[in-house]
Amino acid sequence: MKTIIYGAQGYALGVCEAMKTLYPEREIPFFMVSSLEGNPAVLAGIPVKEIADVSASFSDEEKKELEVIIATPENVQQEIEETLDGYGFCNHSRLTSKLWGELMDAFHEKSGKFKPLAGDGAADAGDVGTAKARSAGVAVKAFDKDNFRLNIFFARSHKDKELKTKIVRPEYMHAIQVGTANTDERIADITDDTGDNISAKNGNYCEITGLYWIWKNRLCEAGNGSSAEEQDKDNENYFGLAQYRRSFELTEDDLRKLFCNDIDVLLPYPLMYEPDINKHHERYLKNADWKALLTALEELRPEYAEYFPKVLGQQYMYNYNVILAKKQVLKDYCDWLFPVLARVEELSVPKGSERSDRYIGYMVETLETLYFMKNRDGLKIAHKECMMYV
Repeated sequence: MKTIIYGAQGYALGVCEAMKTLYPEREIPFFMVSSLEGNPAVLAGIPVKEIADVSASFSDEEKKELEVIIATPENVQQEIEETLDGYGFCNHSRLTSKLWGELMDAFHEKSGKFKPLAGDGAADAGDVGTAKARSAGVAVKAFDKDNFRLNIFFARSHKDKELKTKIVRPEYMHAIQVGTANTDERIADITDDTGDNISAKNGNYCEITGLYWIWKNRLCEAGNGSSAEEQDKDNENYFGLAQYRRSFELTEDDLRKLFCNDIDVLLPYPLMYEPDINKHHERYLKNADWKALLTALEELRPEYAEYFPKVLGQQYMYNYNVILAKKQVLKDYCDWLFPVLARVEELSVPKGSERSDRYIGYMVETLETLYFMKNRDGLKIAHKECMMYV
């Protein structure tokens, strides 16, 4: 049976590359989209076709023999299903966040490009995976659930659309209202306009005003104890940022693996871009803003400016600004990030204080990719799917 991938952006390209590696016997004759407008004509060397043209070239019986995988963000998948049904393509399936994650787990476990959290053998002090890890000389910590500290703040805005799905979030997840300074509405107990904050800049920074608040009001706090040992333990606690509709869903086994394997950073699987991730900034950022970013890096982080072309010349990029990391690791990232963003605001035309177009939020995705790719050899980075709620 031939497999058609519906979509022609990051999800679709990732699915294609994974299938080539995991299921080389499966034939992918073309990608299918509603319209070629805004999409490439060719992706991964495979043609991209409009559904109307595809429909006209197949009989009703032939359409039944085509398997269609919907590889797009979940918020548009229902509409795509209805379109497929309308054209007579009834053998289709959604690639949900969960299925995407399982596919990426298998793909990256085999390819070795981005370490899956799920692929880490050590899960607890007494399991087989841990025994194998120790026999190989790998240090593994015993999981102490009672002393494992985890705080993920998920950004919410008074402008957010209501989710159709009811989400039950664990106790370690805390809603933080972002852009609070710009509205009288209050939708969360924690707001980003308290303490040291940049809440009023939310129009440009998006959920990153929440990350700034975490940095200044949680990560910069001293540990509960005064001894060096207690401070070290405090720095081992995990802090993170998510969004109200994009987040990690962590099982108890995931938490064990984070702790037992001493993972420094958990990131969503990166999306692929063709021919490279320059396509992302070309789509979302003005050329003048991009030049401001390059100048800010050259002035403040010259070693990263020198490394930047290498990152831009490859295909993978961390999206969504979703991250979970040890306290000290996340603080180090924020210490590095926010001075760069402040300088970008000064160099931008118009300046950051004179606009509200989300450009800083988009820029941070690229900077996060730069930071963690450059530091990947010095940090233990693991990956997991980022759930999308609709």
